[in-house]
Amino acid sequence: MREKLQNKNLWFSSATTILAVVISLLIAFILIMIFSDNPGASISDLLTGPFSSKRNLGNVISMASTFTFTGVAICIMFQASLFNVAAEGAFFLGAMFAAAAATLWNIPVGLALVVPMVIGAVTGAIICFIPGILKAKFNADELVSSLMLNYIVLYLGLYLLNTYIRDPQFGALASYQLPAASKISNLIQGTSVNNGIIIAIILVIISYVFLYRTKTGYSVRVLGQNKDYANYSGIKVAKVIVISQLAGGAVAGLGGAVEVMGMYGRFQWTSLPGYGWDGVIVAILAGNKPQIVPVAAIFLAYLRIGANVMARSGDVPSELITVIQAVMIILVTASALLSHIKKKIIIKEALSDGQNS
Repeated sequence: MREKLQNKNLWFSSATTILAVVISLLIAFILIMIFSDNPGASISDLLTGPFSSKRNLGNVISMASTFTFTGVAICIMFQASLFNVAAEGAFFLGAMFAAAAATLWNIPVGLALVVPMVIGAVTGAIICFIPGILKAKFNADELVSSLMLNYIVLYLGLYLLNTYIRDPQFGALASYQLPAASKISNLIQGTSVNNGIIIAIILVIISYVFLYRTKTGYSVRVLGQNKDYANYSGIKVAKVIVISQLAGGAVAGLGGAVEVMGMYGRFQWTSLPGYGWDGVIVAILAGNKPQIVPVAAIFLAYLRIGANVMARSGDVPSELITVIQAVMIILVTASALLSHIKKKIIIKEALSDGQNS
């Protein structure tokens, strides 16, 4: 009976997400027909543009790989019902510290890939730990603290970049070029796809095992369902909060390291790249299930590249995709919120009945 109910809830959640996506695309098509002089060509560019060349398809895959890192990070943190959005800052500073380690340290060739990645992951974990510990110890609002922390991280990172690892020979603010041994090799020639995608897939598997096959992961999910029930069950809530935020931050920081080592060859961001927010969108579309993240990441990347092709070829701006994303998130979160509230009410009623009896 319980398994049947879980399957029913899963199908309902999947159906509402798909419906939200379909409605959003229909709204996009209507807007294109209103604003475009040649709506047929614009819609065709949006839908087929990502497959129009090997380069465009490669861009979809590489962008989806990046979204997978931040999507998984957000999933882990959101599973504990903590809206920690410091993955943005963790991704940024993780990339910068990875670049610093690769350029400033004389790392042996055999460790030149591993060490910067570990540094990036540790950096990301520390960043997301801060809102987590503030929530666990002082009940500080994690959304507010993580939002503010992102800007502290940005300006701290720019100061460190400009002071310690800036390449004076480069025409803009950027780090020194990463040594060849610290660059992630290309996977598909003629595209931007690199071996970082393999790391992303491995992380999806590890995060799934962590959340659904370990005692700690179970505690994270119970906490996310109902904090009162978690306390009643003897779960150490503060400890679980910290662990979930550390794990999510480590994934985001590792994602930043992989991005700078695989895509750029040097750290050159002078503003937050926005991948943490993309991860929020991906996690919401995936229903906070890491195993669904790659599908959601590919879909979002497909829309982004399609919008870019449409903007270059026609008269519809690529910002239209922002409208689609907003509508999707509103529809998906509305149904998810109602479902979450319903679950909490059921659990509270069950607890109340248990205590009365």
